Amino acid sequence: MADFTVGKYLAARLEQIGLKHYFMVPGDYNLVLLDELLTNENLEQIGCCNELNAAYAAEGYARVNGAGAVLTTYNVGAYSALNGVAGAYAERLPVIFVSSGPNTNDPVANHIMHHTMGTHDFSDQYEVCRQVTCDAVRILHADNAPTLIDQAISTALRERKPVYIEIACNLSAAPCPEPAPVDMTLASTMLSWQPTNPQALTGAVDQARQLLEKAKKPVLLAGAHLRSYGAVDAFRELAEALGCAVAVMPNAKGFFPEDHPQYAGIYWGEVSTPGCQAIVDWADLIVAAGPVFSDYTTVGWSAQPAQQRMISAEPQVVRFDGAEYTGVALADFLSDLAKKVPGNDATLRQFHRLRGDAPAAAPAPEADADTPLSRRELWRQIEADLDAHSTLLVETGISWWDGVYTRLPGGARFEIEMQWGSIGWSVPAAFGYSLGLEPGRRLVAAIGDGSFQLTAQEVSNMIRHGQEILIYLVNNRGYVIESAIHDGPYNYYKNWDYAGLIDVFNADDGRGLGLTATTPAELADAIATARAHRGGPVLIECQIPNEDAGPEVISWGSKVAHVNSRPAQNI
Repeated sequence: MADFTVGKYLAARLEQIGLKHYFMVPGDYNLVLLDELLTNENLEQIGCCNELNAAYAAEGYARVNGAGAVLTTYNVGAYSALNGVAGAYAERLPVIFVSSGPNTNDPVANHIMHHTMGTHDFSDQYEVCRQVTCDAVRILHADNAPTLIDQAISTALRERKPVYIEIACNLSAAPCPEPAPVDMTLASTMLSWQPTNPQALTGAVDQARQLLEKAKKPVLLAGAHLRSYGAVDAFRELAEALGCAVAVMPNAKGFFPEDHPQYAGIYWGEVSTPGCQAIVDWADLIVAAGPVFSDYTTVGWSAQPAQQRMISAEPQVVRFDGAEYTGVALADFLSDLAKKVPGNDATLRQFHRLRGDAPAAAPAPEADADTPLSRRELWRQIEADLDAHSTLLVETGISWWDGVYTRLPGGARFEIEMQWGSIGWSVPAAFGYSLGLEPGRRLVAAIGDGSFQLTAQEVSNMIRHGQEILIYLVNNRGYVIESAIHDGPYNYYKNWDYAGLIDVFNADDGRGLGLTATTPAELADAIATARAHRGGPVLIECQIPNEDAGPEVISWGSKVAHVNSRPAQNI
């Protein structure tokens, strides 16, 4: 026991759940804890420019690795991280949020401590963090550390949400028992993260089977929670058993292969891909798996499927019109249903008729080489550059639409933060995501100029770690998505020399590369240069007109604006 400490215990558990990296910003309360974690040579400590970026990075890492961790100092650090932690909650990603707290002797001594609001109550941070996590614990005695750490981490993995662990600063190096051997690997947790109630599962599957047998034209709809709850493969199993058309919600893009013969496109109400809204609206039964029907994903509630013709399979509950079965794991329901459903390809055949039995739409025509760069041409070239080993990550803003409408080749992945929708997320999230990538896979990020200004510093850490990320910086000089909802002078800001900023971050030893593209020819040359560049990220500043936004953005924005501006109703 003398050789083990609270900090070493935490490090061991982080390693056991599959982490190879964790993100942090040092502060005087957590310095000893960071020392203790450094003794674990199987974990790499990754410093970030600020705590918000560190939390975003941990969220991005959790997307590709299954879980992430962020460490901050008390109050001034933890409160800065809250936005990223809340985003992980909204996006259903298990992030272990660890903060150090004041010395255990200070509350009883009635001390006023620095990094506090000058009161004697040191529970304020814990109470705040409880609101954005699925479990929160305070370690105020070393003897309690093993139980509380295990409780929090296991809850994060089970619930697929962040948890909060506060460790008093004088306990980080305090002796505690060595971690008992336990199978807490992410692989095993994802397979049995929360047990299914067998009777509820049988009831849900039987009722769904009966509805599918009666349905003349069923369709499948993939939702954002498929990945978080380990159900992507089970969803495909069900799709291939049914043989029907398969639509995908915008925040679930990439969870069903776009080169699959049953793929019918993105369902997003009136801004759906061609033919997709028509086939979903035509269906007499929608099996929605892991959906999140928000004002954004339903285009201001205009594309909310009627409960009377929907089976909604969600984490731990399957909802029918007039019945619910709780305690049913999403993957178990989809997989068991796949073994009992009759085949019915009516919606797939109708989708092909709607599309004229034609192959996928031809790529957009190439623009003249020396004309001003347009949004359409920018995304034509981005799409052409993607391959099976690419992951496309898009920032909140008009990159949502252009990214969602981009055709992914088989094997490519897609990342979007639509539920939380926090501008600035993508730069540090891309940094964290890249650290979790397997060898041979490349990360391509599309980021708006306004969003980039919020968290641009983290590009310096991409340079520090030699990450070969390709960033398309869309410089359209304004928050175009905000203008689509409600325009005003507040949507415009000071322009930057974005490409030139990379030289600032390089300083005297960096290998980052900043390029500028104002024409199709310049963009093509920049992409070729980026493909050949090694040892650091490449940022291509793509200058397009502010008013160059697709009609889908305008349509979506008007619907969301209407929802936001509804007059108050007396209850």
